[in-house]
Amino acid sequence: MNDMTAPDITNLLARWSDGDREAAIQVLPLVYEELRRMAARQLQRERGDHTLQATAVVHEVYLRLHGRSDFQWPSRTHFFAFAARLIRHVLVDHARSRRRAKRGGGAERVTLAEATCLVPERSPDLLALDEALSSLEAIDPRKAAVVELKFFAGLTLEESAEQLGVSAETVSREWRRAKAWLYDRLRPTRGEA
Repeated sequence: MNDMTAPDITNLLARWSDGDREAAIQVLPLVYEELRRMAARQLQRERGDHTLQATAVVHEVYLRLHGRSDFQWPSRTHFFAFAARLIRHVLVDHARSRRRAKRGGGAERVTLAEATCLVPERSPDLLALDEALSSLEAIDPRKAAVVELKFFAGLTLEESAEQLGVSAETVSREWRRAKAWLYDRLRPTRGEA
């Protein structure tokens, strides 16, 4: 990540939070590769025929960040957690756009259970997952945050714990419960199976 250290990047993020646009211009190239890795990890979980590439996702995230000074970045971890959320939104927006383009023609909903059985390394239908995750966020924001950090950002238990200000054991417990809740929410009912 270039010659700058984590504290240097954190300093630039803090300056950006205070409205310093020059700091934003300086920091984005420094975090580009990590953002690209995050996007690539997420895209690997998608269908094989996905039309987006990690670089395009990062550029869209950059466009959504560029020129904004209303964000608060107390640390690199906060920045990357927010970036993970933006990556999720970029992918969901892209999926919605593709679905609208098809006008429902042949679009097939894939459940988490089906996705896990058929192709374990791929994600379920991103739109269904997004809807379920939004529902989870409404009833338990921390569990939803854990899913975003682990699934979309690819953070470790320890990194997620640091971001949330809780122990790694708490994140592990919340991750297990969130996965179970999402599995239950996304599996087909008996009438659908």
